Amino acid sequence: MQAQAPVDGRTDPAPEPLPRPGAGGRRWARTTAAAGVLAVVVGSAVTAAVLDATTPPAVRAALGREPGWPATLPGLALAVPAVLLLLRAPRNAVSWVVAGTAAFWAVDGLAESWVSWSLQDGTARVGGSLAFWTVERLGSALLLGLPLLLLLYPDGRLPGGRWRPLSVASLASTALLPALLLVVPADVAFTADEGTAIAPLHGALDLDLTSLPLPAAVALPLLRIGFPLAVLGIAVPAASVVARYRRADGEDRTRMRWLLWAAVVDVLVMLATLLLPADPSTLALAVAVALTGSAVAVGVLRPRAVDVDRLLGGTLVHGGLAVGVVLLDLLVLAAAGALLGDALGGRDATLLTLLLVAGVYVPLRAPLWRLVRRWVLGEREDPYRVVSGLAERLERSDGAEEQLMAVAAGIAEAFRTPYVGVEVDSADGGRLVAEHGTRPTVVQSLPIAYRGEQVGRLLLPRDGVRAQLVTRDERLLADVVRQAAAAARAGSLAAQLQASREQLVAAREEERRRLRRDLHDGLGPSLGAVVLRIDTARNLAAARPEDADRLLRQARDDVSAALADVRRLVHDLRPPALDDLGLAGAVRQQAERLLAPPVTVTVDAEGLDELPAAVEVAAYRIASEALANVARHAAASRVRVTLARADGDLVVAVADDGVGIAPDRAAGVGLVSLRERAAELGGRCTVSCPPEGGTEVRAVLPAEGGATGDRA
Repeated sequence: MQAQAPVDGRTDPAPEPLPRPGAGGRRWARTTAAAGVLAVVVGSAVTAAVLDATTPPAVRAALGREPGWPATLPGLALAVPAVLLLLRAPRNAVSWVVAGTAAFWAVDGLAESWVSWSLQDGTARVGGSLAFWTVERLGSALLLGLPLLLLLYPDGRLPGGRWRPLSVASLASTALLPALLLVVPADVAFTADEGTAIAPLHGALDLDLTSLPLPAAVALPLLRIGFPLAVLGIAVPAASVVARYRRADGEDRTRMRWLLWAAVVDVLVMLATLLLPADPSTLALAVAVALTGSAVAVGVLRPRAVDVDRLLGGTLVHGGLAVGVVLLDLLVLAAAGALLGDALGGRDATLLTLLLVAGVYVPLRAPLWRLVRRWVLGEREDPYRVVSGLAERLERSDGAEEQLMAVAAGIAEAFRTPYVGVEVDSADGGRLVAEHGTRPTVVQSLPIAYRGEQVGRLLLPRDGVRAQLVTRDERLLADVVRQAAAAARAGSLAAQLQASREQLVAAREEERRRLRRDLHDGLGPSLGAVVLRIDTARNLAAARPEDADRLLRQARDDVSAALADVRRLVHDLRPPALDDLGLAGAVRQQAERLLAPPVTVTVDAEGLDELPAAVEVAAYRIASEALANVARHAAASRVRVTLARADGDLVVAVADDGVGIAPDRAAGVGLVSLRERAAELGGRCTVSCPPEGGTEVRAVLPAEGGATGDRA
C-alpha cells in the first residue's frame, strides 16, 4: 500500500513498518544458533589440536589411534555454510542438517583426541569413556548426514508421493547400524574376527556405557546386515535426487544443478585421492565437504549468484582432462617400470625408467595435452590461431552471406560447438541469417555491436559442455565477435550500398521520364501551337490585320506560359535563388515568403563560400521545410536560422520559440524528408524540443569535395 502525497506538495516521511510480533525473538534465536554452532566447531578444533600436541605420539601408536584435529577439518569446512544458512534460511531443514553435521564432525574429532589424551598415563582420565563412546559408538551416525541432505535439499521437505515411504525406509536402514553400535556389547562389537578390534590399553575405559546384554548369536548377524544396509541406504536418496532434478524447472532446476556440481566435484576429489601418492584422504574429505557445503548454501540462498551451468561444464571438462592426464602419467611410469624391471635390477630399472620418461614422454606430454584439449574444446586455447583463421576465412569470402557463413564456421571450429548462428539486421528491416550446424531447441544470444550500435546477434547453444565459457573464452569470443561485427557491418553496408545504387538509378530514370513527359506533353505542344498561330497570323496580316493581331496576342500568351513551365522545370532542378542570391539570401527570401510579420526571422550565415552544389540544395530544402513547419504548426513569434561551417561540415539549424512537438506524436512526412535529405549526402538531421521550449531542427551535412560552380 502506497501513501499519497498531500495536495500542497509536501511529503511527510513514510512511517517505518511496525515489527511483526516475535520477529525480534526469532532473529535472536537464529543468531544464537549460528553463534553456538560456530563456537562448538571452532572450540572443538582448537581443543583437539591442543590435546594432540600434549599427547605423546608413542601413546597414540600403542593405542592404534590417529590425531583428532584432522578429523575436525570437515566440521570447520562446513562451519561457514552452516552459519550462513542458519542466519538466512533458519526454517529450512537443510540448514539444520548442515549445521548439525558440522558440529558432529568437530565433536567427533575432539573425542578422538580426548581418548588418546585420557589414556596417556595408563589410567582413564575424566571424560575418556564418554569420548570413546562418542567416537566408536555415536560416530557412525555421521552416515545419516548425506542421505538426509539428499532427501531434504533444496526446500527442506521430504519427497512427496511414492517417494515418501521409500525415503523413510532408506533413512531407517541407514540408521540401523548406528543404533546397533549403541547397544551391542563391546566384546561383540570390537572383535578381531570382524576387523574392529581395539588395543588392550582401552580396557581402562568403560566400553559399555549404553550396551544391552545381547548375545553374540543375535548381535553379530545384525551387525553384518547393518553394514550393507547403511551403504544401500544411499541408493533411494540418490534416485530421488535424479527424479526431482528431472521434474524441476526454473529456479528449482538451478538449485538441483548446484547439487549435481557438488557430486561431480566429490567424484573428482575421490579419484584424486586414489591417484595421488601418500594418503591425502583426510584433506581430500575436508575439501569435498567444504565444496559440497558451499554448493548447498549457494543453491539454497542465491542459486543464480554464479552461472552454475558454466561452472558445471568447466568442472567436467577441466577436471576430466586433469584426471586423464594423471592416469596417463601413471600408466607410462608403470609400463616403463614393468618392462625394464624384468631385465635390470631394481635400482637400475628405476633410474633408467626415470631417464626414459624424462627424455621421451615429458617432451611429448605438453603436445598431447594440447591435442586432447583441442579435440574437446577446439582452438580456444590458441587465441591468435582463432583470430587469424577467421581473418583468412573472411578474406576468401565474397559477398555478405559468404562472410557471415565464414564467421559462423570459424566460431564453430574454434569452440567445437555443434551450432553457431549469425543474425544481421539489414537496411530494409529484414534479417540475414547464416547458420552452421543444426539449431538446438534452446540457444543463447550474444549481441554483435559495431561502434556502439547493435547490428546483429550471435547464437550459440545454451546447454552442453562445450557451450560453457570461462572468462578467457569470453574474452576470445569478444575478439571474434568484433571481427564478426565488422563483417556484419560490411555486409549491411554492402546491402545498403546496393540498395542506394538501385534507388539512385531508379530516381535518375524517374526524373528523366518526368522531364521527358513535361517537355513532350507540355512545352512541346505549346511551342508547336505558337508556330502555327504565327504562320496563320502572317497569312492573315495583309487581308485581315485584326485577326492576325489576335492570333499574335494568343501566341504571345502561349510563349509566356511556356516560359513559366521552363522556369518551373529549372526551379525543380535547382532553385534559381541559390544562383541569384546565394544560400543565405535564398533562405532569407524563403523565410520572408513563408513567415509574415509579426513573426521575427533572423538568418545568421558564416563561411558559406565554395559549397558543393548538392550541399547548397540540400541545405536550402531542409531550411525551407523547417520554416514551412514553423509556419504551419509552431505558432512561434521568433525564428532563428543558422548556417555555419564547422570541422568541414555545414550546420543548418532552425530554432523557434513555438509550442514544440508532443512526445507521443509520430514523425510526419516533412520530418522524415528532412532526415532523408541529410542522409542522402552522408549527413544527419535531428529534431528536438529544448527544455526552454520550442523546436530545433539541426542538420549536419558534409561540405567537403567541391565548389558550387559558376553562378548565373
